[in-house]
Amino acid sequence: MRTPHRMDTHHPDDRSEQPRNPYEELGALDDGPLEATPLEDFLGEDAEQRHVPEPQWSPPDHRRGGRRRKNRFAGLPLAVKAVVGLAVLASFAALGDRWAVLYAEHRAADTLKDRLDLAAAPEVEIGGFPFLTQLADKRLESVKVTVPDVAADRISLAKVSATAHDVRLNADGLTSVRGADVPRFDGDVMLSFEDLNRELGASQVTFTGVGRDRVRARGTLPVAGHNLKLRAEARIQRQGERGIATEIGGMRLDIGNLATYRPGKRASEGLHLTPQASADLARETQKAKALLSVPAIVQRMGVPEATVNQALADDGRLAELTGSPRFARQAERLNLIDLALNNPEVLKRLGLDPDLLGELSGLTRPVLADRLALAFELPKPEQGDVKLEDVRVEEDGIRVRLSGSGLTVGS
Repeated sequence: MRTPHRMDTHHPDDRSEQPRNPYEELGALDDGPLEATPLEDFLGEDAEQRHVPEPQWSPPDHRRGGRRRKNRFAGLPLAVKAVVGLAVLASFAALGDRWAVLYAEHRAADTLKDRLDLAAAPEVEIGGFPFLTQLADKRLESVKVTVPDVAADRISLAKVSATAHDVRLNADGLTSVRGADVPRFDGDVMLSFEDLNRELGASQVTFTGVGRDRVRARGTLPVAGHNLKLRAEARIQRQGERGIATEIGGMRLDIGNLATYRPGKRASEGLHLTPQASADLARETQKAKALLSVPAIVQRMGVPEATVNQALADDGRLAELTGSPRFARQAERLNLIDLALNNPEVLKRLGLDPDLLGELSGLTRPVLADRLALAFELPKPEQGDVKLEDVRVEEDGIRVRLSGSGLTVGS
């Protein structure tokens, strides 16, 4: 039989039976107030020497730069300060001198534009340094002037550039330059192929450089409603001291694959059948008979009359005659231009337009050469002298070197 649990009946004052309080045990360890232990006991005998007193507080210095930057500059040697000062002054002087140069170049460009009646102000570059010293001495080391797009008779000069040396000014100051004397100058003139194509070729002929002194022309030329293929070469050479001449050679107009026209009166010039057209006569019976039916043509070709009569009566003999290499060479040498008016129907059967042949007869060498001429002459100045030194064909155009002396600009 289980015994019921019995409740504790101890009195609350009976502490011997109660559990211990750990905090009371810790309190029992406190025997009295703690005594202050000097810092020297921990640090030893050197405590007084190791102790560093705190610095006295002072308000912060928020001025920009502070004393340190000022003191650094103040500490520089006097010679260094002088060099720095001179460098600053020299910089300001150089800026002022450059401003004066730009102003003078601008004034000179406007003056040249008005006096030469140019479409745009030229580029002016004054050489030498310093400029103000040269101005005070009334003598400039050099002045370079570049003028774009200058009209010269039938063609335009893409660029004219000249540099004057040892220019002597007639002036009282920067704003009162009345004129200048140019003892000597040199420069060049550029004729652009692009301008030549636009002005002479009218977008139908193009010019390109071939070697040092030759220009090739290629394009089309409208004649009597036909666009003939044009080929020519111009030889560029100096003429005298101020002129440029062009000798046009190798001129020819191709009428398709049928004939070629070369203006002139020599045997190789005139209107001639092409090698292909001459060879085609052996296969085209009607054209061959039309050619051989004109006595003047047969006589010029040197074909015996009996042979011609046999060829006209027998197609086999005709093919034998026209198929020979000799007949082809004789047909190529035949000049048809002077036969156009007397035998228009025969030449028409060959495929040649009579109107075209009639107009070609008036297209002589001088007329055709005038269309391709690149010649021009420098104007003679009222004072001084200008002359050409050299003419050279380059990739982009024709460059002409020139020189001069004794020129006067302004009053």
